[in-house]
Amino acid sequence: MAESSVASLLKWIEESPTPFHVVNTTKSRLEAQGFKEQEFLGEDIHRKGFLIQDGAVVAWSLGDAGAPLRIIGAHTDSPNLRVQPNPDISVSGWSQLGIEIYGGVLLNSWLDRDLGIAGRVVCADGSIELFNESSAIARVPQLAIHLDREISERGLLLDKHLHTVPVWGTNAPSFASWLQHTTKRDDIIAYDAHLFDVAPGSLLGVDQSLIASARLDNQLSCWAGIEALINADSEFNSIIVLNDHEEVGSESVTGAAGPLLEVVIRRIFEIQGVAEKSRHDLARESWCLSADNAHAVHPNYQERHDPRHGPRVNGGPALKLNGNQRYATTARGAAHLRSIAKEASTPLQTFVSRNNMPCGSTIGPITSTRLGIEAIDIGVPQLSMHSAREMCGAQDPQYLVALMTQFLQR
Repeated sequence: MAESSVASLLKWIEESPTPFHVVNTTKSRLEAQGFKEQEFLGEDIHRKGFLIQDGAVVAWSLGDAGAPLRIIGAHTDSPNLRVQPNPDISVSGWSQLGIEIYGGVLLNSWLDRDLGIAGRVVCADGSIELFNESSAIARVPQLAIHLDREISERGLLLDKHLHTVPVWGTNAPSFASWLQHTTKRDDIIAYDAHLFDVAPGSLLGVDQSLIASARLDNQLSCWAGIEALINADSEFNSIIVLNDHEEVGSESVTGAAGPLLEVVIRRIFEIQGVAEKSRHDLARESWCLSADNAHAVHPNYQERHDPRHGPRVNGGPALKLNGNQRYATTARGAAHLRSIAKEASTPLQTFVSRNNMPCGSTIGPITSTRLGIEAIDIGVPQLSMHSAREMCGAQDPQYLVALMTQFLQR
């Protein structure tokens, strides 16, 4: 992976501690390339534009009128700790923040880390402002081994409610007053506030062959999709959708199970004069690429993978298949993507989970079900998925960009 691309990815992630910041980062990147924000779908549609809704964004580059769709989907959210509405706690001289666990957090990875707080505030006048306090202001302290003598034998056991409450001082102000000071707004009505690891992403390894960073799942795919949209020169109608709430089931206005993408596509069909009776036929000629990171073979837990379908880091993106439709890839979709990878000179691996170890799911089956468009599931192999700090190969993100770019043109 080129050094400039590594820097671009890590800069993206550093600027995007929450889904709302991912959307803002996406907006800045697209506007720098001439894309225009579409505030209302009832207006004329920009040929190169994007629509924002909370923590989700749909971006497009329109090709020939009535051309099939080439859609790439990813998600903006990552498992994390989120500040409760009434978070102030004072115990034994410690100031703490009540939190809610979001998604399938690998809880032990959040212990003893320097944490910042970022998110958005909604004010009395209806305005919404982002904030990002990236200094070390909170920490979830682990219990000393002297007070937990059995930990070496039985392992770490955490009560999700009692043992994950972060400390943020000894005489801290109320969270509401801190938020007012941080945002310079005294009319805050509500907020979304997320804790995040403040350590920047970095290249790792004596050979610099790895990337270590927070939120690789799934901001790596978001970054790659936007780069592909910018790079591609296609006759097809190219669309990137970055949904929120994938980690908790996708059932929301901005999730893949919601109407956002469908509404945008319907509007594109309208302005291109695609008749209602022809839309099903057009959908059958279209493709969706669902990008969400995959599980690389872990050197210390090789038995957790099927040996014939275990992707390796820096071996290229993994094509994900599951006969129970946890992934949307069909044999036809697999053949299509393999031909694209060959054209792009990009390595492509295959992931199938063990029968005794069910896999998770993605936005692929959901998007395909809503739209009637065949989806293909892929992802960059990584370790430490859902950890506060994850790891992948340094070459794979650029492989993903090349594959996505060719997908939009094929």
